[in-house]
Amino acid sequence: MTDVSLLKPKLIGDVWITSWLHKILSERKGCFTSTLDIGLSWEEVCVEEGRLYTKRLSSPVLIDEVKPSRDDRVVVIDKQLGVLEAIISSDKGFYKLKATGIDKAPTIEINGIHMHRIVDIDPWTDSLYKVFDARVKEGDIVLDTCMGLGYTSIISLIRGAQRVFTYEVDENVIEIAGMNPWSRMLMDERIVINHADVVDEIRDLPANYFDKIIHDPPRLTKDYGDLYSIDFYVQLNRVLKPGGVLYHYTGQPGIHGRANIVGNIGSRLKKAGFRVLKFSEKSLGFIAVKEP
Repeated sequence: MTDVSLLKPKLIGDVWITSWLHKILSERKGCFTSTLDIGLSWEEVCVEEGRLYTKRLSSPVLIDEVKPSRDDRVVVIDKQLGVLEAIISSDKGFYKLKATGIDKAPTIEINGIHMHRIVDIDPWTDSLYKVFDARVKEGDIVLDTCMGLGYTSIISLIRGAQRVFTYEVDENVIEIAGMNPWSRMLMDERIVINHADVVDEIRDLPANYFDKIIHDPPRLTKDYGDLYSIDFYVQLNRVLKPGGVLYHYTGQPGIHGRANIVGNIGSRLKKAGFRVLKFSEKSLGFIAVKEP
């Protein structure tokens, strides 16, 4: 494969405070069990005189000073960096780690658009459905075209994939992933993060290499149209092993009066050489295979 820039997230954070957790810490006193990493683990914490005491930190912190500025933001407490919110404002836009509950995986929001489903579902379950429909199993080599927070890559490993190659063009997204405790398994050496545009790089990937492909692109706009093009689909077909499975998330663009979008995606997949098995109402995407 072509040698492209490989970039693991820089990990930031020892304690993560959501608005749900902050409310509990503000109202309770004494010692009790709570989560300090957005639901990944539970441990004893103590609150005395408005201060949070935890073994995770060398000194207590004032609870009033770690309140998220908005209900859906995440405050990160880092022993070296101090207190900061998981947000980035750059010339590419505004990025934030968007909290969805006290113990639920966050999503990433870019310019007001969140990258996972969060209505009646949490981002981790959303990603589980996609990996399940991709039929990832033990020993698979997986291409995850659009990393984001890395949930589909991580879940692929959990399901037994031996190697996952993922692409993320936006360094701000990689930085936000480094602030997210749910993304820390991205540091696993079996996940190869390519800091590059998969549309540009896929032509250099070997043919018939991947057992499974998970294609979970951002919402279709003029900025991301190449990720929905027949030329790109032809390349996806080329790098997939015969008999391999492609999962392609589409969402429900029809609810915004653009009902033909999903049908057009399915038609282009067929023209690119895939056999479309079904549209999954659970994961909101196409399941397709490359004919043996």
